[in-house]
Amino acid sequence: MNFTRETLWLTVGFLGQAVFTGRFVLQWLYSEIKKRSVIPVGFWYLSMVGSALLLAYAIYREDPVFIIGQSFGFVVYLRNLQLIAKHKDLKE
Repeated sequence: MNFTRETLWLTVGFLGQAVFTGRFVLQWLYSEIKKRSVIPVGFWYLSMVGSALLLAYAIYREDPVFIIGQSFGFVVYLRNLQLIAKHKDLKE
């Protein structure tokens, strides 16, 4: 198999998209289990990982629209995890 640079970046892009989509599956299943709409902490981790991979892919593709969109999302996901960590510290 000839694994080119382009194939590598397509793999990163598809992996990022798969992780990013996985966050919705996680949220949906978690909410079904809880019988109410809930966003688990794992949703934010998957959001960050998926966003980081998609951002790397967007930078490689030099797509400014995609870069801006993923950059903003990454900041939001990081901030949510910071707020969750802060709230967790206050409980203990």
